[in-house]
Amino acid sequence: MQKLLVAGLLGIAGACAQAEPAGAPASGPPIVAYEVAAEPGVAQEIWATGLNRPWGIAWLPDGRALVTERGGALRIVGKDGKPGAPVEGVPAVAAVGQGGLLDVAVHPRFADNGFVYLTHAVGDPKANLTALSRGVLKGNSLVEVRELFRNPQAKTGGAHFGSRLLWLPDGTLLMSVGDGGNPNIQLDGQNIRNNAQNPNAYFGKVLRLTADGEPAAGNPGADAAKGWNARLFSMGHRNVQGLALDAKTGAIWATEHGARGGDELNRLSAGSNYGWPLVTYSIEYSGQPITEERSRPGFRDPVSVWIPSIAASGLAVYRGSRLKALDGALLAGGLMSQDVRVIRIGKNGRPTGETRIAIGARVRDVAQGPDGFVYVLTDEEEGRIIRLTPAR
Repeated sequence: MQKLLVAGLLGIAGACAQAEPAGAPASGPPIVAYEVAAEPGVAQEIWATGLNRPWGIAWLPDGRALVTERGGALRIVGKDGKPGAPVEGVPAVAAVGQGGLLDVAVHPRFADNGFVYLTHAVGDPKANLTALSRGVLKGNSLVEVRELFRNPQAKTGGAHFGSRLLWLPDGTLLMSVGDGGNPNIQLDGQNIRNNAQNPNAYFGKVLRLTADGEPAAGNPGADAAKGWNARLFSMGHRNVQGLALDAKTGAIWATEHGARGGDELNRLSAGSNYGWPLVTYSIEYSGQPITEERSRPGFRDPVSVWIPSIAASGLAVYRGSRLKALDGALLAGGLMSQDVRVIRIGKNGRPTGETRIAIGARVRDVAQGPDGFVYVLTDEEEGRIIRLTPAR
C-alpha cells in the first residue's frame, strides 16, 4: 500500500490527526497525507464576493451562474461576477446545522424548459430531512415550484444531509443523501448511520432519478432479488458532498466525509456497496474504533483515503485547454484543508499522484466554468468565488 508521510497540520487542531488504523489490508487504497506538494502554474483571482456561505454553483446557457447560499437564498451571478438580488420563489429551507439550501443543477435542456433543481433541508432541529425541489426560472423568480422527492424518515440534529446533484448523459439525475448523523443520533431505536446499510432506507445513499424525481429505469432495485429501493444507485456512504462525471471516460467520481480521518475518493458504479459503517478507515471523533474492518468481500473499496481528513467537499473533473496541466485531473475541495486537491488518474483508473492549490479558506464547491476556468466557492459569511487561471 502506498503510504505518504503525514506531516504538519497547517494550524489545524492536533485532535484531527490520526495514525493509520490497525488492520488495514496490505493491498488497500493509497493513504494520502494531509500535507502534499503545491500544484504549480495556477493563479487565483477573486471573481465574486458578498455571498453568504455559498454551497453550490450551476451555469446557465448564457454564461451566468446560479449560486446557492446555505441560509436559503439563490442568486444569479452575472458574467461580471456581480451577485444579483435573491431569486424569488425559492422553497423554504431548514437552516439547521449543516442543513439549509444545498446544491443546484440546471436541466440539460434548460433552454427548452427552464428547469432548476435544488436540494435542501426541510423541518426543524428536532425533525429534519433532505429534499429535492424543481422550479422554472423566469427572470429573477422561480415559478411552478414543486417538491419532487423527500426522505420519508426525519432525523434529529443538523448533520449529514448530503447533498450533491449530477446529471448523467442518459438524462438521469444522481442525488446524494447523507447518513443522517453521528452515533449519538438514534432512529427507531438504533444508531441512525446503520441505515446506510439498509437497502430500503435513503440515508447514506446515492439515488438515480428521472427528471421528475421518480426511480430511473435500470436501477439496481429493478432486480427484485437484490431487494433495493427502486431509487437507489449505490449505498454504504457516510456523507457524499462531491459528485463529478468525467465526460471523456464516463467515470462517476464521489468524495465523502469520514469521521476522524477516512475521507474517501470513490468511483461509483450501479449496485455497489461502499461499506459504511461496517467497513471504514475512519474512527470516532472520540478516538474509539468504529470497526476493525477496512475491506470486505462484496463491498467496494475506496480509490484513495485521506488521513487526516481534508473534510472533502465539492468535486469536479477538469477537461479543457485553458488549464492544460490539469486536463483529466480530479479537483476535490477541502473544508478543513482549505484547498483544492488535484488528483491525477492513470489509465488503470488509480491515482498517480496528488498536489494542492492552497485557497486559505474552507472550500465548499469546485466547478469548471463554460469559459474553461475553474471556480472555487469559499464557505465563509462573506463568501467568495475564486477563479483559477494559468499563472503568467
